[in-house]
Amino acid sequence: MSRKAFLFDLNGTIIDDMQFHAKAWYDVLNNELQANLSWEEVKAQMYGKNDELLIRIFGEGYFTKERMKELSVEKEKQYQKEFTPHLKLIKGLDVFLEKAFEQNIPMAIGTAAIMFNVDYILDGLHLRKYFKSIISADDVAISKPDPETFINCADQLEAIYEQCIVFEDSPKGVEAALRAGMQAVVIKTYHTIAEFSHLPNILMAVDDYTDPVLQSLFK
Repeated sequence: MSRKAFLFDLNGTIIDDMQFHAKAWYDVLNNELQANLSWEEVKAQMYGKNDELLIRIFGEGYFTKERMKELSVEKEKQYQKEFTPHLKLIKGLDVFLEKAFEQNIPMAIGTAAIMFNVDYILDGLHLRKYFKSIISADDVAISKPDPETFINCADQLEAIYEQCIVFEDSPKGVEAALRAGMQAVVIKTYHTIAEFSHLPNILMAVDDYTDPVLQSLFK
C-alpha cells in the first residue's frame, strides 16, 4: 500500500475554467431549455454529473437518458469552443506535478466530468504521464459529494485513505474527501474560502500552486 497519494479534481483545480462551464450551462438551461435561472442559481448547481444537474433542476423522468446525454455533449462542446483559447494549467501546477512525479507520489484524477472533457484536458495539456488512475462521471454511480469518486481513486492507487490528499476547488468536492476520510487542499478559483467554513478536513487554501505552503506536502 502507498503511504501517500495526491488526488486531483479536474475543472477549477487543474485548469481555471469554472466560469466557462457556468456560462455554457447558463446558455443551455435558459436559452434552449427555458429554465429561467439566475446566474447564482446556475452556479449553485455546478457540482456532480451533468445528468444529476439536469435532474435536480427539472426533476426525475423529465428527460430520457438519451436526451440528457445529448444535452451533456452539447453543453461540453459549447464550453470547449469558448475555453480552448484559454486552455492552460493553473499557475505553478506544472512544477508541482513534476516534483510529485519525481518523488514517486502516486496521483489520480477524480472528477464529475465526462470522459469527453477529461480527454480534452489531459491530451490538450499532455498530462497523462502524471496520473495512474482516472475516475470520471462514467465510473461512479453517484458523484460528489458522495465519496465514491475519491475512494475509487485511492483503491486503484492502492493508497491508504487517511494518507490521501485531495485537491479541490468546490465545497461539495471537499465534502466528498471528508466522507472518504481524506484531507483536502482548497484551490480558490471559483468559491470563496467562507463557503468551506463548515468542513473540518482542510489542510490549507491557496490561490494557485506557486504558494510555498504547498511544499510541506512533500515532507
